[in-house]
Order: sequence, then structure tokens, then C-alpha cells
Amino acid sequence: MQAAIQPNYKDVQVTCSCGNQFVTKSTMGKENFHIEVCSQCHPFYTGKQKIVDTAGRVDRFNQKFGGFFKR
Repeated sequence: MQAAIQPNYKDVQVTCSCGNQFVTKSTMGKENFHIEVCSQCHPFYTGKQKIVDTAGRVDRFNQKFGGFFKR
């Protein structure tokens, strides 16, 4: 690898809107980076994820195709 053409890889302080802060490496020119969602507040990682059933679509799908996949 040629050292003169490689980007500067440095520590970046990341701050989430929930208040969580952590340090990661990046080639960004900024030293601080603000994000809206991180692993501490995202519903998928916290286990608080909900399936939004608008107008019973999941139920209608299961009624129509529910027996199709059962063996």
C-alpha cells in the first residue's frame, strides 16, 4: 500500500439523539458525528419492536394464505 494516497483513518466521536456516545474509526473529515438511531435505542436491538397491523392486513393474509404453507 502506498501511504501517500491512503485517507486519514482516525477516531470519531459518535453521539446519538438518545444520548449514547461511542468512539469509532472513520475517514470522515469531522471529529464529531451525530446520528438519530443507535443500537441502544433502535427497536430491533432493544426488543421492543412492534408489528404494525394496519386495518387487519396481517390477519387477512393469514386467513387467505395461512393453510398454504402448513404441511
